[in-house]
Amino acid sequence: YHSRIGILSMILCFALGIANIVSSLFTLRIVITIFAVLCLVSGFIIVFVEIPLLLRICPTSSGFDAAIRRVSTNYMRAGAYGVMGALQFISIVGGATSLVAAAVFLTITAICYLLAGLKGQAFVGSKTLGGAGVAQMIV
Repeated sequence: YHSRIGILSMILCFALGIANIVSSLFTLRIVITIFAVLCLVSGFIIVFVEIPLLLRICPTSSGFDAAIRRVSTNYMRAGAYGVMGALQFISIVGGATSLVAAAVFLTITAICYLLAGLKGQAFVGSKTLGGAGVAQMIV
């Protein structure tokens, strides 16, 4: 359930990031533009965290790969999503925008990963998303 909510958060980050970038450029709200770009960057980070197959097929640096691989436990994912959610909540400083929806979903995802960690549930990657040995099958 948490990885599915993570994918939903990724989609929202992409959609709301692009929408707020376009909107803030027309209204000249620089603070919102900065937070919209951060939302878009969060979406790209989530893509690599939730779909490990992409680390194998996309040309990324070894430093980036190592940073993404550090976010492999439920607690680390909860922390990463919590930080991304907090950043989007701070966007309220520039005015109330739809970035708050991304913040809410990122926070819900963080809570789900935290609960999974507290319950002692091991992270199980979905074959659909490139986990559970799929990445090893293509090499």
